[in-house]
Amino acid sequence: MSLIPTPATKSDAPEASRPLLDGVEKMLGSVPNMFRIISNSPQALEGYLGLNGALANGRLPAATRERIALAIAQRNDCDYCLAAHTYLATNLARLDAAEITANRKGRSNDAKADAAVRFAAQIVEHRGSVGEDAVKTVREAGYSDAEIVEIVAHVALNTLTNYVNEALGTEIDFPQADRLAA
Repeated sequence: MSLIPTPATKSDAPEASRPLLDGVEKMLGSVPNMFRIISNSPQALEGYLGLNGALANGRLPAATRERIALAIAQRNDCDYCLAAHTYLATNLARLDAAEITANRKGRSNDAKADAAVRFAAQIVEHRGSVGEDAVKTVREAGYSDAEIVEIVAHVALNTLTNYVNEALGTEIDFPQADRLAA
């Protein structure tokens, strides 16, 4: 059970959040608990959806975005986001189990994506202070300056949802993700 109320339905959410939740439902076919708990603050929901939507129209492919989300959720120990992004990575991005495991370990089996995932993991592990060599490595893997900024933005976006879900105990409504072997 979450630590603050999760609106049971869209109509239980604050009025200003309802049109935003309608958009989530139209996009996903349902309104997962994370969106409903964030809807307690229409401004937070609008901010999250705005950044998420903008980055979805960015240069990074959906599969790379999911890879980054998995790496960040693992580093932040967010069970909700691990469950959600394992589901999305499998069913939407069509990543296989070996790739998902690699992503959670902070790498990728795809050479170019590996640089992005490692860079994202370093951002979390070093709280942003990755240094010149890390930026040089991701650039040499073929990422533009715009894409490098997007990687940083995806780390921030995923950290936001990790923190919301962990701080508030969002009830997981996706299939549980398996624990990684030690």
